[in-house]
Amino acid sequence: MSKNNSTITSNYASVFFFLLYFVTILDMNIANEVVPTLYIFGDSTFDVGTNNYLNSRTKANSPYYGIDFHNSFPTGRYSNGLNVADQIARRFGYKKSPPSFLDLEKLQYSFKHNIMLGVNFASGGSGILRYTGYKKWGEVIFLEKQVQQFSLVSENITKILGLAEANSFVSKALFLISIGSSDIFDYERNESGVFHLGKEENLALLQLNYYTYIKKLYELGARKFGILSVPPIGCYPAVTSINGGNCVKPLNYFVVAFYKATQTLLQKLSFELEGFEYSLGNTYAMFKTMLKDPLAFGLNDTKSACCGIGKLNGEGPCLKGLKENHCGFGMLNEDDLLVKSLNNKLWGIRKFYREDPCIKTLNISLCVNHDDHLFWDWLHITERASEVIAKMVFEGGDKFVFPKSLSQLVS
Repeated sequence: MSKNNSTITSNYASVFFFLLYFVTILDMNIANEVVPTLYIFGDSTFDVGTNNYLNSRTKANSPYYGIDFHNSFPTGRYSNGLNVADQIARRFGYKKSPPSFLDLEKLQYSFKHNIMLGVNFASGGSGILRYTGYKKWGEVIFLEKQVQQFSLVSENITKILGLAEANSFVSKALFLISIGSSDIFDYERNESGVFHLGKEENLALLQLNYYTYIKKLYELGARKFGILSVPPIGCYPAVTSINGGNCVKPLNYFVVAFYKATQTLLQKLSFELEGFEYSLGNTYAMFKTMLKDPLAFGLNDTKSACCGIGKLNGEGPCLKGLKENHCGFGMLNEDDLLVKSLNNKLWGIRKFYREDPCIKTLNISLCVNHDDHLFWDWLHITERASEVIAKMVFEGGDKFVFPKSLSQLVS
């Protein structure tokens, strides 16, 4: 075969895989006029499988995660089915979130085309600060590194389209970010690397780093940002199960302060940077609304997790066959899953294992009706709750979004 024929065949193959991929992620039955390309950053709220590829102690690629996903397949989403990233994507006409960057990176023959249809960079357990999550979970991809991954994506888009067309393409895309929960958790557990700082100093550090990384995305061509704030993590089962079933108010105070800091930095960026637009979702207010009137959202249980162990199913992750080590700290290995306990108002550690010579299999509790729970596991919400959050950020309302909804942002 001649070199020209080989090149033509290769080009046809690339186009074929591009079209095939396009059909698999886009719901052709939804007639939205605007279908923006989605680039998604953050933590386990948005992670669709990034951590599957990492040497990490936090993963969601085994049962009962994904029990309500297609074929009950655990994809790496911290949910019984779709997560918030998926549900927002569906609002824009996609079947689900774009795949993770590490998924797409494996397919080098189609990588350059697939990245133009969106990429998910989110990593469970990650944070705004580079050392967030490492002490507890091992390898996670922090926000700065996620932005660096997008830089590679941006370079490839420029190679395909040329500089001017690439700038236009990226400027029309929607950049979704949900991050900060792990930073706050780590600080409260004295595991953040900045525990020597006071809360106000730590908050200022988070704000500065968040500002820096969002501005870097702007410099790479991003113009439209959909930001989700941190939910009331002080009311999550992992916390309430070791606090008499009650929310831990100091955690929630930090969450509210972080929302205000995020609002301030976004206003600053919109003032400084031409063409910068954003929608800030007040996830704290969304959760509080669901907690106040759960039946209005089809929820019956807003206290306990659907799947887990112990009180309120909040003392461990939703992992079928989870085993506990009884041999003391001398037997610890790198395959542990950390479960939190409250000690002098700080987070301690209890350790669990998948495999170990002295183990006890724990009885994982799984609720019957997954849809009527707010929480899926100790730290994450159900597919149903994710759908509610996506509806709120998409449709808006002054209580839930500022200064505009996601639908208004891309119109």
